[in-house]
Amino acid sequence: MNTNGFFITIEGPEGAGKTTVMQDVFEQLQSEGYDLISTREPGGIRISERIREIILDNEFTEMDGRTEALLYAAARRQHLVEKIEPALAQGKIVLCDRFVDASLAYQGYARGLGIDEVLSINEFAIGKLMPDLTLYFDVEPEIGLNRIAKNDNRELNRLDVESLAFHQAVRTGYQEVVKRYPNRIQVIDASQSQEEVTNYVLNVLKKTLESRMN
Repeated sequence: MNTNGFFITIEGPEGAGKTTVMQDVFEQLQSEGYDLISTREPGGIRISERIREIILDNEFTEMDGRTEALLYAAARRQHLVEKIEPALAQGKIVLCDRFVDASLAYQGYARGLGIDEVLSINEFAIGKLMPDLTLYFDVEPEIGLNRIAKNDNRELNRLDVESLAFHQAVRTGYQEVVKRYPNRIQVIDASQSQEEVTNYVLNVLKKTLESRMN
């Protein structure tokens, strides 16, 4: 699908701080007149939010890894056709909390399903549409999980309570994905303060968007 918009995704392991930073960045860019929307995965629209509830429900600990991967892909497909593609077709900037790279890291690598195998599932779901730019928030699992433990406002989901070894595998998975797509993915040091990360991300996005407009 040909689009005039610009698709930006933010990725990272649990506790990387990407969701909070993304909200701050969205509000700042919006205040400066950029035409953009903010969304998330899994979720973003009604059907995908319902699938999200199933995926992250702590009661469903018996969920098979392939089932998990397929549910993410299904939620992604609906989100894409109902929200992302229409916004891009209107020339908007789409800022999305997670996309296909999350599935490659979490299910492909950490669950041991294979990055290529999970990519194949997702290619069926999204066709050829990939982000124009991805910011990967890199942080050691111990730091991320410690942040989650200190955040009283966050409800622990099924992925938060996975073992440290799983979260370490997720980080390694993301590092493998970065190697695959070095021209698309930019690594952000998420161990810094929220303010430092927000300012850095704003600088990166403004430079990218301005260069695209010139």
